[in-house]
This record gives sequence, C-alpha cells and structure tokens, in this order.
Amino acid sequence: MDFREEVFFHKLAQTTPQAYQLTIERAEGVYLYAPDGKRYIDMISGIAVSNVGHRHPHIIQAIKNQLDHHLHVMVYGEFIQSSPNQLADKLTSLLPASLNCCYFVNSGTEANEGALKLAKRKTGRTEMIACAKSYHGSTHGSLSVSGNEKKKNAFRPLLPDVQFIEFNKQEDLTRITERTACVIIETIQGDAGVRIPTREYLAALRKRCDECGVILIFDEIQCGMGRTGTLFAFERFGVIPDILTIGKAFGGGLPIAAFIADEQLMNVLTFDPPLGHITTFGGNPVCCASALAMLEVIEQENLLASVESKGKLIESLLHHPAITEIRRAGLMFAIDFHSAELVNRIVACAKDKGVICYWFLSHPNSFRIAPPLTITESEIREACTLIRESIDEALRS
Repeated sequence: MDFREEVFFHKLAQTTPQAYQLTIERAEGVYLYAPDGKRYIDMISGIAVSNVGHRHPHIIQAIKNQLDHHLHVMVYGEFIQSSPNQLADKLTSLLPASLNCCYFVNSGTEANEGALKLAKRKTGRTEMIACAKSYHGSTHGSLSVSGNEKKKNAFRPLLPDVQFIEFNKQEDLTRITERTACVIIETIQGDAGVRIPTREYLAALRKRCDECGVILIFDEIQCGMGRTGTLFAFERFGVIPDILTIGKAFGGGLPIAAFIADEQLMNVLTFDPPLGHITTFGGNPVCCASALAMLEVIEQENLLASVESKGKLIESLLHHPAITEIRRAGLMFAIDFHSAELVNRIVACAKDKGVICYWFLSHPNSFRIAPPLTITESEIREACTLIRESIDEALRS
C-alpha cells in the first residue's frame, strides 16, 4: 500500500488548501481504520454515502457476483444487461407510478445536469429557478443552479436565465411563470445546514408549477435513500416531483446516480434528436449490482424503522450550552455554534478523539452529523460522548 503524503498532496489534485488529511487503510460498518490501527467512528457516512455502513457483506457479495459475469461491455442504453434491468425494476417499484423510468449516470451532479436538460427540452423554455444557498453539484450546469455565490463567481459566465428564490418562502413562488422551464430544489437542503421545508410550502410549490406548466425537480442526492426515515424524503411531505435525482448513498459505496421521471417525459431525450443525453459509464453493471444490494439491505434489515429513534437519541445526547441550534431530519443533522472558527476547532478535536464530523459548504457555523443508518445505540453513545468532549476542548483552546 502507498500512503505517502507527497503523492497525495502533489500528484493528486487538491480541492482545498486544508484537506481533512486522514489516512485510511480499511473500513467496516461505522468504522474507518488508519494503518496504525486507530479506529474512527464515521459520523458523516463519507458525506451521506455509506448509509448502510462500509463494506456491508450483502453489497460486497453482490459486487463479487457481478464481477464473475462482466464489467463494462457497452455505452449506456445499447445492450440489455441483467444488473441495470434488475435495479430499474426494483427502484421504480418503490416509487410513485409517475416516476417509472430511470436514467442511470455516474454522479449526483450528472443526474442534475440530465434533469435540467430534460426539463428544457420538454418545455422549450430557458428560465430555471433554484433556491438561495442550494447545492446541486460542481459541473457547469449544476453549479449555475447552486446558490453559493462564493463558489460560483470565479467561474462566470455560467448558464444564463437562472433565477433564485428563498427556500421555504411561499411569497417567492409568484416568480415562477410561463417562462420557467423548471424549478430545481433539494427536498431538504443539505449544505445550507439541513433546512427543512413545511408541507404547505412544498404543496404550494407543486401547485404553482402545475399552474404554469413548469417541471418540478427534487434533488435528493443527500437526503434520499433512507437518510430522513423514509426511503425518499419527498414521502415525508406528500408531494411528488416530475423528476427525481438521487445519488451518493444510492450506490452503496460505488459511483452511480439517477434521474427518474415518467417514461413519456423521459422519451423526449430519445427522439428529435436521438441521443439527447448520453454517457459511457452510466448504468455500469457493477455499480448497478451494488445499488440494488443497497436497496435490499435497507428493506431486509428494516433500517427505516429505527432512523427516527436513533436521531432522537443523538439529539438528546448532544445537549451542550455552546450549541445554539440543532436542526434534524431523521439522521441528517446540522449542529450550530456561534462561529465557523469554533466549528473548525470542534471538528479537529473530534478527529483527534476518533470521531469524524464535518462542516457545511454554505453554513460554516454548523457541523454535520449523518451516520450510517446501521449505527447501534452503543456506537451512538460512544460517538456523542466524544463529540461533547471535543466541544469542551475546543472551547478551552
């Protein structure tokens, strides 16, 4: 194995001057292990990816089974393959009837790119509306509809005709008009610090989109796959989107995402022109096998049933006078403090104690907690004790 820092820092492109810089040799369940054997409790699931834990045996076996058949054999949409077929059939069986056709891609940002193209192609309109402080990805189109100006300004000009409204503010919905192709919104905002809309807001948004002939896109790349206690977060609110995007945890640890819509809507990418959206590795059979196994684990182990009780336990154990607010949906947390500097110190102290927490892109005064859904009560208690100790230590430093 090669854990040389000079390779990591100079031959792998860096995303920030301050990398988290943890060396990991292996992972199992809720734990990551350094080469020296030190154990870390992963309280962020690799940023909302490892919802069923690391290296779940059912997922590992599904990957091995697919490896015995084939890897990539053709670009997306040309060959009939068992693994993507099984995944599409299972996934659509878990969704409302209007979300019956899947397009498998490689990442969440690519899913959002495809969804935006589909909405513009269907409506023939150009205006796209998103929410302030939203995050939909880092490629050109998805960055254009993300609401963090600090992350965007260096890359302008981005896509034209993108407007922003305030999340969960019904008065802003009047800005959706017959000019609008789509509204893209995180069902629950993630990197804004876990912002949860009201049922009334999402119902009003759905109504306004219907009135104006606008495609409604729910981005559940962070909040989907059981994270909030339902398999899809929109189930909490009783509102169904025209297009759903999923990713991160969907792959069980491998890179796969999807945008999902009604077949009739999706067909506009098939004709006039054909190949309206294409991908080489989308629907990779090994990734599809892993994703299917992940859905089976959630179902077979009844993981959704304990999400809320585990979330309540974490919330009850993290009472501390330095915490200014806790926002939570299931096992998706934002823990607020008075300054970003304090958050950074807490995250660093927690790392030293063997607990992995992290911050948010658009709300630096918070740190995130999003542990695997498989986390046990004893693991929760251990992690929360260490987090409270980290807060105390950070306040003293």
